[in-house]
Amino acid sequence: MAGERRQLINVAYRLLGSLAESEDAVQEAYARWYALPRSRQDEIVSPGAWLTTVTGRICLDVLGSARARRERYVGAWLPDPLPDHAEWDHGHATGPTDPADQVVLDESVTMAFLVVLESMTPAERVAFVLHDVFRYRYAEIAGILDRTPAACKQLAAAARRRVRVARAPVTAAGRADAVRQVKEAWEARDIVALVDLLDPAAVMTADGGGMAGTVLRPIEGGARIAQYMVAIADRAPGLQLLERSVNGAPGLVARRAGTVLTVASFDVVDGRVTRIWAVRNPEKLRPWGRDG
Repeated sequence: MAGERRQLINVAYRLLGSLAESEDAVQEAYARWYALPRSRQDEIVSPGAWLTTVTGRICLDVLGSARARRERYVGAWLPDPLPDHAEWDHGHATGPTDPADQVVLDESVTMAFLVVLESMTPAERVAFVLHDVFRYRYAEIAGILDRTPAACKQLAAAARRRVRVARAPVTAAGRADAVRQVKEAWEARDIVALVDLLDPAAVMTADGGGMAGTVLRPIEGGARIAQYMVAIADRAPGLQLLERSVNGAPGLVARRAGTVLTVASFDVVDGRVTRIWAVRNPEKLRPWGRDG
């Protein structure tokens, strides 16, 4: 059932935004499967569909308690950033069964998309992800949410409106160019260039989880973000910036002595950076390991 496990990890990560919680949810679903009497297992026509339903219900419960747990989280909470395994094959710390290597990197796991998903209610998120991303029928989703197919359709439509409002299309090349220019300006300590690259209303959010030093509240305004970035560069000798894929989109990785300290994702509109999400919590950076 290895194929099912990969699918379940992909579903759970998009629902939860956490690799550890996703793996726990999938393991719990398998535990419930193996706890069934053999006669009951034989009655189930599609074990994969059964596992998806159970995983979806587990994720729904986790989402229901997530807000309370994240209120106790130190600073802002961001989804776990994912590396592209092909870019880290010289010492990447994970293996072929690691959840980070099971997730398909596409538009539905970009940091910008996952942050929008965080704004949805648990039921909206489940309905939208399962229908719009994984193409499950509303009748199947109804069994997970314990609602009618029509109600599930309404939930997905409400979620879809949030996505349309939040997302602005940008080409991969356009995002990569903007990220590269930010990297070069940051390395040159060029505040003027950084201000020009950042949208005046840009917002930078950092996640240290109380385990790594960072700002606890979002920094608003391109000028303030540029000043903060240059101040950090001045206080961090030996820090190396690498252009790397983050959740399937161009991003930056800050590394010192081979250890990844920060993974940054970007949203770009009309050639200017509008959002920066910087993850510094070392627990969330475990899949990044050490490079070379």
